[in-house]
Amino acid sequence: MRRVTERRPLLGYALTLLAAACWATGGLTAKWLFTAPGPETAGWPLPPLGIAIDPTALAGGRALSAFVLLAAYLAVTSRDSLRVRRNDLTFLAIFGIAGLAMVHYTYFKTISLTDVATAILLEYLAPVLVLLVSTLFLGHRFTWSLPAGVALSVTGCALVVGAIGGGGMVVSAAGIAWGLASAAFFALYSLMGSSAAKRFAPHTTLVYGLGFAALFWLVVLGPVRVLSVFADSATAAAVVFVAIVSTIIPFGAFLTALGHIAPTNATVTSTVEPVIAAAGAYFLLGEALSATQLLGGALVIAAIFVVQLTERGETVVFPPQD
Repeated sequence: MRRVTERRPLLGYALTLLAAACWATGGLTAKWLFTAPGPETAGWPLPPLGIAIDPTALAGGRALSAFVLLAAYLAVTSRDSLRVRRNDLTFLAIFGIAGLAMVHYTYFKTISLTDVATAILLEYLAPVLVLLVSTLFLGHRFTWSLPAGVALSVTGCALVVGAIGGGGMVVSAAGIAWGLASAAFFALYSLMGSSAAKRFAPHTTLVYGLGFAALFWLVVLGPVRVLSVFADSATAAAVVFVAIVSTIIPFGAFLTALGHIAPTNATVTSTVEPVIAAAGAYFLLGEALSATQLLGGALVIAAIFVVQLTERGETVVFPPQD
């Protein structure tokens, strides 16, 4: 089964920027929801709620709630989009577990062994992997603008999160390994999402991906731990909000974008997320912005323009179909 859609690159970039903005907004919202009030939050426009929650349980709860919400919506509005062939389930299961659940699992594991800045930088090495796989194995055209854009985006990310010119990186062998794994899984998500765009509607890919991701978390964490985030109304509402703003909308937008632009271009564009998050933290939470962070943001924005100079290439369906 192949879907034929008109490729609209500008729409693809706009949707990727929307995804990055939602991921950044979700992160800022989560910080407000789950940070305990204290002297460091005295200048915040709205006092933080200080909801206590296990990050991995949050990942499981948001995958489960996002799946339930999206599946219910599609059951009412587009029931046909829930129908897939049995032999497509293996692809969708790999996409959901490796492309969605494992991205979050390895990211949280990296944070536990390093720090947030290091985890973000390592995860956003994904464009390097996507570029290598796309050009070496999937037949994408190699042009100077691709490695230039990837280099600009990675350097910009390093500046924004403080790995360069800030607090530096907290490095350990295990932390580096888990961080590179998170980059690999994010790259896999992008590459499989690009293939899925030729086979399924974006919401079909997402709902099945979320379903398998939720199943992964239920098995790994256990139902009690995943469902614990819904124990009280305030926490449950927070989880549902995060599920909508930082899961359904951005992942849906990113998957749709992959039908219009190449995965390398999409992953490079998505590195604007920490730039938006830093700007949001400056305006909403009163956090300082350094000159190196501003320079990093400029490099990421430049990277987005540079990769648009690439001639559009076709992707090879992954895995190959008969």
